[in-house]
Amino acid sequence: MSTVSLTHRNSPDLFSRVIEGVVAFFDAVGEGRRIAQRYESLSRLSDAALAKRGLTRQDIARAALNGR
Repeated sequence: MSTVSLTHRNSPDLFSRVIEGVVAFFDAVGEGRRIAQRYESLSRLSDAALAKRGLTRQDIARAALNGR
């Protein structure tokens, strides 16, 4: 009895990896822009408005990163 072994490529080809990398890059750029917009929006609030959200000025960066 003889067996035949077929090679199956588990890894995507170079073109697919490049496309995935480009998509990941633009996803990261988009996320960075959303974080910057949240930071800008929060930094424009008064201390009283921040306090209503349970934040202080020192919390703005963390809140922007966490999506609050």
